[in-house]
Amino acid sequence: MKKVQILWTDDEIDLLKPHILFLESKGYSVSTASNGADAIELVERNTYDLIFLDENMPGLSGLETLNKIMELKPGIPVVMITKSEEEDFMDAAIGSKIADYLIKPVNPNQILLSIKKNIDNKKLITSKTTSAYQSEFNKIGQQLGTANCFNDWVEIYKKLIFWELEFDVSQDSGMNDILQMQKTEAETEFAKFVRSNYLKWLDTKTVDKPLLSPGIFKLSVIPKLVKNEKIVFILIDNLRYDQWRAMQPVVNEYYNTDEEKPYCSILPTSTQYARNSIFSGLMPLSIEKLHPKLWLNDYEEGGKNEHEEELLQAQLLRSGVKAKLYYEKIYNSRMGSKIIDKLSNILQNDLIVLVYNFVDMLSHANTDMEMIRELAVNDSAYRSLTLSWFQHSKLNELLRKLSEQNIKVILTTDHGTIRVSSPVKVVGDKDTSKNLRYKTGRNLSYNPKEVFEVADPAKAYLPKPSVSSKYIFAFNNDFLAYPNNFNYYVKYYSNTYQHGGISMGEMILPLVTMVPKGF
Repeated sequence: MKKVQILWTDDEIDLLKPHILFLESKGYSVSTASNGADAIELVERNTYDLIFLDENMPGLSGLETLNKIMELKPGIPVVMITKSEEEDFMDAAIGSKIADYLIKPVNPNQILLSIKKNIDNKKLITSKTTSAYQSEFNKIGQQLGTANCFNDWVEIYKKLIFWELEFDVSQDSGMNDILQMQKTEAETEFAKFVRSNYLKWLDTKTVDKPLLSPGIFKLSVIPKLVKNEKIVFILIDNLRYDQWRAMQPVVNEYYNTDEEKPYCSILPTSTQYARNSIFSGLMPLSIEKLHPKLWLNDYEEGGKNEHEEELLQAQLLRSGVKAKLYYEKIYNSRMGSKIIDKLSNILQNDLIVLVYNFVDMLSHANTDMEMIRELAVNDSAYRSLTLSWFQHSKLNELLRKLSEQNIKVILTTDHGTIRVSSPVKVVGDKDTSKNLRYKTGRNLSYNPKEVFEVADPAKAYLPKPSVSSKYIFAFNNDFLAYPNNFNYYVKYYSNTYQHGGISMGEMILPLVTMVPKGF
């Protein structure tokens, strides 16, 4: 095994001989320099894994030497050793992107700890993460066998996502493969659970059921409006729970999570159905009956989500809430900037509803653009893309500004996605819906064992465009493909992100109430 190479630069290097011998006894290779110029020359000629650098040296100072080293080898972690505890120096050192700093006099254990933090960190994290997941593996397996309510599945899903995020950091591919196998097993059992219980949840007499899409405003928003609280409601289209968890540390810089209550999307888990249901407070069948001019079925031409503001106004009216409403959809950075520019005027309203479409656009681009497929080759990469967008987005900037105004925010989504890979054959006529995770139509032919079949749409509170219309939903990572051009479908859509069907990623969704730090 290659030794870790360390360069230690200090004008009193001879006095540090005991520390150097201690490190060499631990298996590290230590080179030394007594001034900044010699250190720079060594860095030019050699490769080092870590540099210890004294701040107060004759000739080039520690900070001057640091800047030269950063120009030559910007990736080397540098640990500054200083006698100074002055804030200005600390700011200057940290601003120069040092990996760590130690205050003299240092002892061998401090030095060793700094090395482990900066060199052995990933190895230690991987070892600890692997060991911890091994001990959790059987517990999660037992939970899969005993889960009998939606909240049980929320807890299982949260644990699986937690470990996915942990393995994103540790990058233990072997244990991550085992985790993915356990997650596949969980998806299979969750699909069985939904198949057995979904229609029961829609019965008003059923007590033990999850919060569904139509209840979000009634539970989380309207009670606050009644108390005259100003609310900003942000819906990020197509945001999975794991993507939210990846974003959450950024949000936590300026918001505290007051309440996190994952909810369950209705079927189909698509914008047309789930988001209209959120804003209307109704199931799709009721929207069609109460607002026939605001509902379009799958086969009809036209935008399926063009009346969300009207549906929300109607829900507020039914609830007896008189609130001044501002509603906006944001499709790009330019529109996001406009929201920030006119924020003071927007905040004159009681309820501000903002729908951000980037994640949904990313999901569709993953299907249509080869470059995005390459960037989002798996769930870890997909999360990373989402986090990168959020960190640099106008939404992130908006949330910071809202926190400065002490504004509460409710953040959620309408549905999630799943990466599909297994085709299931379905035959339908020209009016059959185009979605790959669900189909609705009159003349559907399929294997009923491979899908969740709703032969009577009224039982699922779904519109029935014709007498013989029915709905079918894909499970797990399946997608519905026509036998005609079957090979084309399989090649084109395999390993893309789709929504509309039954999976934990599509149905178990974040619903988060946040209060500003210091509120």
